Amino acid sequence: MITATPSAGTPTLAFLDFEGVEVATASFLRESVIGFRDYARQALPNIYPVAANLPAAVAEELDFFVRARGDVVLTCDLDAQGKVVASRLFGDLDPAQRATFDAVREVGAISAPELAARFADQPIGPTAWNNRLSALANKGLLIERRQGKSKSFSPLLEIA
Repeated sequence: MITATPSAGTPTLAFLDFEGVEVATASFLRESVIGFRDYARQALPNIYPVAANLPAAVAEELDFFVRARGDVVLTCDLDAQGKVVASRLFGDLDPAQRATFDAVREVGAISAPELAARFADQPIGPTAWNNRLSALANKGLLIERRQGKSKSFSPLLEIA
């Protein structure tokens, strides 16, 4: 997968399509889904791997695996034309990350200072918001875009 995936100038989804796969072991999921996601987040900053069309047995194994390691992964279902028709979050986010993730999904593209202004009633400054957003982007859940000196973050599957 690594050698077959070119870098991209704009955020690009790389669907790891499990259509027709009946069984996948935790070690395979670790090396394919999680390993490729982690590699892409470090070496291919505009490539966002997403596991797609997971059969029930594979979805259960992936969910169990990411929960056991305290990780999280976003998956989706694709229709015949390759459009995202449903998404699921496997694993658990801590309450602060979950609130941040939900806020970005609700609002769309947003920066840390904008989140701080939107939630001015909470004692969370732009730096803390930025740390949360960056952590979610590192997990492959949000798309990070540079805007001059600042960054904006948007939901991963918004570009699907």
